[in-house]
Amino acid sequence: MGFLKKKEKKREFDVFRLYGMRHPEPGQCDEITARGHSISMSVDKARRVIDQIRGRSYAETLMILELMPYRACYPIFKLIYSAAANARHNKQFNKANLIISKAEVNKGITLKKLKPRARGRSYLLKKPTCHITIVLRDITHFDEYDKFLESLPPKKLLTSFAIMSRGRRRELLCGRFREKHQIKSFLYSIDLI
Repeated sequence: MGFLKKKEKKREFDVFRLYGMRHPEPGQCDEITARGHSISMSVDKARRVIDQIRGRSYAETLMILELMPYRACYPIFKLIYSAAANARHNKQFNKANLIISKAEVNKGITLKKLKPRARGRSYLLKKPTCHITIVLRDITHFDEYDKFLESLPPKKLLTSFAIMSRGRRRELLCGRFREKHQIKSFLYSIDLI
């Protein structure tokens, strides 16, 4: 009996999760991923550039990467451009609606070479590599989500908030909706989120 109640609660929460920003319904995924493996550069140098572009729009990111003076910009530029081309071709997303929702850099293998020296000696060269993952998301998904929240009557919205835990409330009200309607400070003042 308790198992059925948990299943019903989970199904009810899945309706909200469909409109939430993390887990869209399978088959209706609004994001595209591009990965660059074993790029010949240090993790710290790549991270310095990645931190500048996280959360920005596609057009703004390309402009930033073209103007930054670091060597790490070119491989990241190619990766983002490739991800946008995949989004356009595979899922028919408009490039103007894409944002970089996730960008991360992980350490790759270290390439080792021997540098020959005089008298038959040599010394070891260690070249670091990194793996870069870029996730582009279509923001029209958030427009549909905003319309869904606006369609709910205020009484029903507050009733469903009272039932939910604080983490689920935060997930339901993503930052864009809060700032658009300027209700963030109000919700914090009444301790709703």
